[in-house]
Amino acid sequence: MENETKSTAQENQKVTRAVGIVSIAVMVSRILGLARETAIGYYFPAKTSADPFYLAFRIPNFLRDMFGEGILSKAFITTFLATEAEDGEEAAWNLTNRIFNLTFLVLIGITALGIILAPVLIDILARDNFERNLDTIEHFGFDSKIELAIYLTQLMFPYLLFVSFAAIAMGLLNSKGRFGIPACASTFFNVGSLAVGIGGYYLCPLVEIHPVTGMAIGVIVGGIAQFLIQVPSMYRVGFRYRPLLSLRDPRVLQVVHLIGPAVLGVAAVQVNLLTNTFFITSDSGWLTWISRAYRIMHLPIGIFGVAISTVALPQLARFVTAGETENFRNALSHALRLMLVLTIPAGIGLMILSAPICRLLYEWGATVEEDTIGTTGILFVYAFGLCGFSTLKIVTDGFYAHKDIRAPVIVSICAVVLNICLNYLFIYREFFLDPRAVVFSTVLTVTLNCAVLLLLLRRKVGRLGLRSLAKLTLKILIASAVMGVVCWLTNNVIEKDWLGTEGIIPRTTGVFAPIGLSLLALAGMYKFLKVSEFDDILNIFKHGSR
Repeated sequence: MENETKSTAQENQKVTRAVGIVSIAVMVSRILGLARETAIGYYFPAKTSADPFYLAFRIPNFLRDMFGEGILSKAFITTFLATEAEDGEEAAWNLTNRIFNLTFLVLIGITALGIILAPVLIDILARDNFERNLDTIEHFGFDSKIELAIYLTQLMFPYLLFVSFAAIAMGLLNSKGRFGIPACASTFFNVGSLAVGIGGYYLCPLVEIHPVTGMAIGVIVGGIAQFLIQVPSMYRVGFRYRPLLSLRDPRVLQVVHLIGPAVLGVAAVQVNLLTNTFFITSDSGWLTWISRAYRIMHLPIGIFGVAISTVALPQLARFVTAGETENFRNALSHALRLMLVLTIPAGIGLMILSAPICRLLYEWGATVEEDTIGTTGILFVYAFGLCGFSTLKIVTDGFYAHKDIRAPVIVSICAVVLNICLNYLFIYREFFLDPRAVVFSTVLTVTLNCAVLLLLLRRKVGRLGLRSLAKLTLKILIASAVMGVVCWLTNNVIEKDWLGTEGIIPRTTGVFAPIGLSLLALAGMYKFLKVSEFDDILNIFKHGSR
């Protein structure tokens, strides 16, 4: 029993260290992503160029989340590990080649269809003010925002193909215990899209092409880079490409079986975001505000939620394959505890600093104060859902590790229906005609989705230590409250009594000084309250400094 406890502790420490590596890589990527959003805000006004770009990018980006980085990667990891354990490594490599080739054929068809049907898709999603004409200086051959959105959608659709390849590569490397390079891959997407986008802004008008075209081409270049950077690591772990294709391979069918129904329901967050688009294109600026707020919220989701989920899924799948139910429960509980320790204070900090963060990132160039106020209000609401968005990834992984997608599908479909009903009530019936209402409905449905799935998973595998999670949550809330007071007081002193809010130095200080002092306060409270998960996190830095 003592050896088993020691083994579990060592496994948890390994997971925590891997989470630290992935968190740092994802943090760099997400910061560059925010830099890309800042560049879009600086160069492209929300009501003319940015709105069409965000609308156009939502469609291939939605499909990426559905088929690529979300479902495809999870389905591949669980099946690859089972194949390797039961049929041998050669069978696992054959499966990888067959999935690569099948993905290529399917996504070529989807991409071609998306380009052809882009006018129909945009017409469905865009309403009212998207029909407004562009000024002569803005149009570059496009008479309205909706025409520009159609053009950008057709240009960016091939991104889906490359990012899906990148997702399979990530799944393969994660299955082999390689987390650093896959986590860094999205950094190359952001670097490529940012560099090409800024270059395109200056070069495209010289040949009478709309400046925002550079951002669209940058998306394609970034997607290619995100895949290619992982290829050398794939070869180092033993992968060799072979032109294999078989729809009768039972392992391929297993992946398809996991993906097929899940497309309807597991990616509830992405479905909600796409349905939200229909409701928020009725007023200029709303889509841009929500897209920018969502991008900011994605920084802590990536650093904590995606990082923990990325590391946890292969471990959970191995325990299920080996029939080690107790180890599965311990690993899942540890992942959930880490998630709460990190995301609850992050959400509270995001609420308090929503205005300073939006001002620092976006209120430059073509972005006006009205845009900052709109984005701030939406980010504040999004922050309430940070814990739910992140925890949902872990809970869903628990079902994926068991190759059970029935419950996530049913619950997620119910969540999507509820989200649509709430949006209809708020926006169409004008019960609460405000972009924050759309975000509130998303946060509510995702949180409910997470809670229901957690209870269903408990019924499936047994006790998950939810009582101890409740006690831990109380400690976290106490520590986060103290942290929040320190954060609020520090920001108030800097902005109201000391530096103000105009200029890069006051804005940067108004964000990072409160964050630094808040982290010290949070660390002190975690030590005082004896939160053991915080010690695990500290060990990451101790291990890295040796």
